[in-house]
Amino acid sequence: MRRPGSTTGARQCLAPTKSEETYRLSEIASAPAHRLSRPLVIMAAGLGMLLAATLALWAHYGSAVFYETILAGIAACL
Repeated sequence: MRRPGSTTGARQCLAPTKSEETYRLSEIASAPAHRLSRPLVIMAAGLGMLLAATLALWAHYGSAVFYETILAGIAACL
């Protein structure tokens, strides 16, 4: 029979030990940090493709014709 206030089972109510705390902190520190990397990679890929298409059109048509094409496209939208 246990007496009230005995130390048996009291460990459950105490704060975690140093090794438990270190383990939890190491779990947090080693958690993957790529939560925002997928949208960032997708956006960077889209911008890269847009830049590549722009440079390809510029190389194909030349700067004057390319500029006129862009102005005509903007004018058509307005």
